[in-house]
Amino acid sequence: MRLLRSTDLALRLLMRLAATTDPNPTTRDIAAAMDVPYTHAAKVVAELQHMGLLTARRGRGGGLALTERGRTASVGAVVRAFEGEGDVVDCEGTTTTAPCPLNSACRLRGALRNAQEAFFAALDPLTLEDLISTPTGPLLLTISRTHTAQGS
Repeated sequence: MRLLRSTDLALRLLMRLAATTDPNPTTRDIAAAMDVPYTHAAKVVAELQHMGLLTARRGRGGGLALTERGRTASVGAVVRAFEGEGDVVDCEGTTTTAPCPLNSACRLRGALRNAQEAFFAALDPLTLEDLISTPTGPLLLTISRTHTAQGS
């Protein structure tokens, strides 16, 4: 299973906010530090704010901050919210593709669904605090656009 870019960005953004000592980084600051497009970061921030995991304030003294719910949220819940709980494969077909001819008797779909649930279940007990414990949190703050551009 491969995570969507928005899921990956959401997790990395939450981790960075949890580890940072900067009291109110802006979305632009975080996007630049993580070397991601501002517009993509802004969409992810909006979704995380809607989920109640962070606050975003505009203007002087504004910026991003994790909520208590954000600090204690299950990583599995965040991944589910961004990935959705749909099937790993599309057996039903779409407007441009036909349904799978094995759909009514397929065992693969159930096996993939079980594997997907096992994936989420492995992430459910983890929180942001777990993800940023030493050495990850301090290291996370040293990684920036300049490090990735230099190949460090």
